[in-house]
Amino acid sequence: MLENFRNFEARDPFGEVWEVTFLWLQTAISIRHSDSVDVKFALSGVGQRSEKAIALPHPCLLELSRKTGRPITDPWCSRLAAGHLQHMIETGEDMEKTLVTVRLEELEACAAV
Repeated sequence: MLENFRNFEARDPFGEVWEVTFLWLQTAISIRHSDSVDVKFALSGVGQRSEKAIALPHPCLLELSRKTGRPITDPWCSRLAAGHLQHMIETGEDMEKTLVTVRLEELEACAAV
């Protein structure tokens, strides 16, 4: 799991390095009526800038919290989201999307790192 979820770098499959900056974390029920926690990041690459929101479904967070014995906190959610975003950048998976909803299996992989 990333130690510094606020600022990190990740290399995409084409060798480009992306600088990632944490923007905010918000309970999504207040912004889009979703039972999830949304974590938003800004990505900067060579001549490119984009934003990605990683949606962590609340039921999945509850299950992962139960399995790991960790309480659901803002820093933990932010690290899980950053870990998933790092995976997205490194594999190119879902990079065309601005909002990505993470499945339980993906959260478990991020928590295990």
